[in-house]
Amino acid sequence: MVSMKAAARLALFSLAFAGALAAQAEPLPGGGSALSPAAAPSPAYSAARARWQGDLSAFAAADRERLPEPGGVVFVGSSTIRMWSRLAQDFSQQPVIVNRGFGGSTMADCSLFASELVVRYQPRLVLVYAGDNDLAEGRTPLQVLESFAQFASTVRAALPDTRIAYISVKPSPSREKLLPGIRETNNVIGAYLKRLPNSDYIDVFTPMLAADGRPRPELFRGDRLHLNDEGYRLWQSVIASHLQQTPPAGTSVAQGTR
Repeated sequence: MVSMKAAARLALFSLAFAGALAAQAEPLPGGGSALSPAAAPSPAYSAARARWQGDLSAFAAADRERLPEPGGVVFVGSSTIRMWSRLAQDFSQQPVIVNRGFGGSTMADCSLFASELVVRYQPRLVLVYAGDNDLAEGRTPLQVLESFAQFASTVRAALPDTRIAYISVKPSPSREKLLPGIRETNNVIGAYLKRLPNSDYIDVFTPMLAADGRPRPELFRGDRLHLNDEGYRLWQSVIASHLQQTPPAGTSVAQGTR
């Protein structure tokens, strides 16, 4: 596990990284982001768009049918978000819930599509769950942190009053060997968010562990990776409490363990 001193250093590094990106980021004509108004899409963006074209086209078609009202809550991230079929019902007290999860995606993908999947909807709050696929693909906790910092900077540059919340990487039984990296990722992103105004860290990691410190298998489907109904009920209880306590824009509170 990374030390708190190391986490603080990484967080300060990422704040500088995010600030530099925020100063340069501009929307692309067709969505996404680039480092200058005239810049062409990066090879990483083009490759990711080709990979996720089906999902992005489905989102665009849904928007053409009915574009969500601004000022809502956007959930974005990997399959844990995509497969949350009762997301709107679970948070029915919120006037607008937008699900923009795309299965198998990474924090790196979410950062590339932040304009299309978040900024487009002008939400008051965005919650992102991503990172475990990055680690499974061999990225380091610092690389996940950098991707999240880029995501946050793109959102903050376009929507300075939108609150940004990160849902901690979950401890899946099928990825138990990744637990050290998962803990480190959660620690460094939590440290970063302590220094990012108008943001929150939501800890679902801790309540998903048993007394012996191992993942609770009863929260997962047979694949030991995706949440079952009980797992989603746990997430709903943690996140609903967070939504009820979300303060006005411009303030920051501690949520979960950081």
